[in-house]
Amino acid sequence: MTQNNLDRRSLLRGGGAAAAGAAAVPLLGTSASAATQRPGRGHGQDPGRDSGVLTTRDPLIEQRADPLITYPHRGMYYMTGSVPEYDRIVVRGAPTIEGLAHTGERTVWRRPKSGRMGGHIWAPELHRIDGRWYIYFAAGDSDDVFRIRMYVLESRAEDPREDAWELRGQITTAWDTFALDATTFEHAGTRYYAWAQAEPGIDTSSNLYIAEMASPLAIKGDPVRIAVPTADWETRGFKVNEGAYVLVRNGRVFMTFSASATDANYCVGLLTADARANLLDPASWTKSPQPLLQTNEANSRYGPGHNSFTVAEDGETDVLVYHARSYQGIEGDPLYDPNRHTRVQRLNWYPDGTPALGIPIAEGEPVVRLSPLDSPESFVRHGQGGRLVVDRVADRVERSQFRIVPGFLDPGRVALRCVDLPDHHVRVSDGSPVVEPYADSDEYGRASGFIRDEGLADRDGVSFRLSHDPHSYLAHREGRLVVERPGSRADRERATFRLR
Repeated sequence: MTQNNLDRRSLLRGGGAAAAGAAAVPLLGTSASAATQRPGRGHGQDPGRDSGVLTTRDPLIEQRADPLITYPHRGMYYMTGSVPEYDRIVVRGAPTIEGLAHTGERTVWRRPKSGRMGGHIWAPELHRIDGRWYIYFAAGDSDDVFRIRMYVLESRAEDPREDAWELRGQITTAWDTFALDATTFEHAGTRYYAWAQAEPGIDTSSNLYIAEMASPLAIKGDPVRIAVPTADWETRGFKVNEGAYVLVRNGRVFMTFSASATDANYCVGLLTADARANLLDPASWTKSPQPLLQTNEANSRYGPGHNSFTVAEDGETDVLVYHARSYQGIEGDPLYDPNRHTRVQRLNWYPDGTPALGIPIAEGEPVVRLSPLDSPESFVRHGQGGRLVVDRVADRVERSQFRIVPGFLDPGRVALRCVDLPDHHVRVSDGSPVVEPYADSDEYGRASGFIRDEGLADRDGVSFRLSHDPHSYLAHREGRLVVERPGSRADRERATFRLR
């Protein structure tokens, strides 16, 4: 959710434009929207027919902010998040991530009609710890909905949707101040608690803190401050660090968090610690200088943030879960705009082992990366001047993401559309493949249309044949994407791509 201090609460009550609150390879079944009606959307081969290609459903669930999808537990995913009414906690479950969009949800706890916790209910997180379920959430009081503090529910039931939840009380810290967005994780045998809070004497809405847990119901020791909003991208509208979530991978502990006001300024930052370091030492944490995920106007995704992580049904593909709006203009206070929708997309990784969140991806056909068979750690990406190169993609992962969409002139053709430049497609110009913006001409349609074949060197791969030359294919050659007529086995490998 988002921070709120006394000044901010006064602004909200006075009608000011405060922003509080907090809700890809996207997974799931294909959905159509205005964004999929851009040039090139028509009839033809099913671009998502490949087994193993995760297709897109966006949004996954409407009007659910601050989303958390658990890792599978006994074959089931569970999800919770903030509801627009801020009056209850809901949980839904399904055996697949897409199934979460189709199942009903159950209210497992509702705020009291008066007194403590009778105000705003924000950002529940569902965690399985030592054979029990816990929900950490933030709540205000009925006479002061912004007197936000942290609380915990416990359930001994195997299914968190069951009516078995017991309120176990408040999670207290060193200060009785605005506190929210709690998460928990275990690392190297120790369970930690991370959260956002307004610390007396610091002129911010909230900072990030960590502490060891004495039990799932309480922290041990004093809070350790590990992040304060200071950069421009963290202080737009409000000085905010909140919504932490942790992923341990590649010898490091990665903690994502959200920053700034919860309008279009909202974004995701990153703290990193060595996995061998003392996580209770502030010096162990390094903040990345720029946000990892932020508003993308080309894809009409505004204010992405308050994320969590899960894993796809294959048990290997990391998945980013977050919320974002599909429009920028908000009437009134963003806190009460209900349309922060839950979205999911694939979490990629850079060669140095750091997470590649990329950009928030719009709805549409499956998002793929093309990896040539002869260089399996490399990917096709567009570079300077629209050139197409093949390398390991050390940054800007979105430049290596494409959509295979129906072609423009012939239903038997496909086109390759850029994810980050949705009006650009791969086309052959003067014998070389390049990325260029759409032009309403037959020539553009012919030059950007390809026949999609089974992989020439691997039937699990795919090859792209030129429309006007049945013997020529897109191929990898010495770090570039070229057009070639494959002859040898090595040539066929260069013209075969795995969809990742």
